[in-house]
Amino acid sequence: MITQERIEGLLTSYRDRLLDHPLYTKLTSPESIGIFMTYHAFAVWDFMSLVKSLQQKLTCTTIPWVPIGSASTRRLINEIVWGEESDVDLNGNPASHYELYIKAMNEVGADTRPIESFVGAIQSGTPWEVALETADIPAEIKNFVRFSLDIASEAPAHIVAGVFTYGREDLIPDLFISIVRGLAKQQKASVATLLYYLERHIELDGDEHGPMAIQMIRELCEDDPGRWEEALTYSQKALEYRIRLWDFIAAQIN
Repeated sequence: MITQERIEGLLTSYRDRLLDHPLYTKLTSPESIGIFMTYHAFAVWDFMSLVKSLQQKLTCTTIPWVPIGSASTRRLINEIVWGEESDVDLNGNPASHYELYIKAMNEVGADTRPIESFVGAIQSGTPWEVALETADIPAEIKNFVRFSLDIASEAPAHIVAGVFTYGREDLIPDLFISIVRGLAKQQKASVATLLYYLERHIELDGDEHGPMAIQMIRELCEDDPGRWEEALTYSQKALEYRIRLWDFIAAQIN
C-alpha cells in the first residue's frame, strides 16, 4: 500500500537529482545568480497559486461562511497561507514571499521584466492561460507554469497537496545558500534580501510548513490507496518539471 513514508522513499531519486544538480556549481557570480532568479521567479509565483488553491478547496472563502472540512486541516492551510502571503521583510514590513523575491531580484540586478509583465497582465484581467501563451518567455518556463496552474485550477485537493508538499522550495540545497553568503562577504552584490528569503524558507519549511504539509496530505489521503497513488504520480510529475526547469536554467548560464 502507498503511504506517506512510501511516497517519500519513491521520490528520493528525484529530490537527489535536484539537490545535486550541476546548476548550483554555475552560480558563482551576481550575474549567474541574476539569470537563475529571472527564471526561478516563475516557480516562486506559481507556488503561491498552489497555496491559494488549497485554501479555496479546504476552507470557506465565500459568503455566507459555513464550516468546511476538518478544523485541523483548515488551521493548517490558513497558517501556511499566512506565512507565504503575509510574511515580513528584513525591516519587519508585511510582504508575500513573491514580493520579497522581487525585491531580492532588484537588489541583485536580475531582470524582473518577464515575471512582472506576466503577472501584470493577469492583474489587468487577462486569463492566465492567455497571459502565459502570449508572454515573451521561453517554452520551458511556460510548460513549468502551465503544469502548476492546471493542477491548482483543476485537480482535487489531495493532488494539489501532493504537488505542494513534495515540490517545495526546500529543494534548494545548502550549497546555494553558502554561495549567496560568500557573495555577501565579498560585497560583489547586494544579496541581503535574497539571503533573508532563503533562510526564511529554511526556517518555515523545516520548523512549520513542512510538517504541516505532511499532516495535511495524511488527512486528505487517509487510508485511500487511490488517493495516495494519485498524490505520488503528480508529485513525480512536479519534480520532473522542476528538474527540466533546472536543466534549462543551467543551459542559460555560461
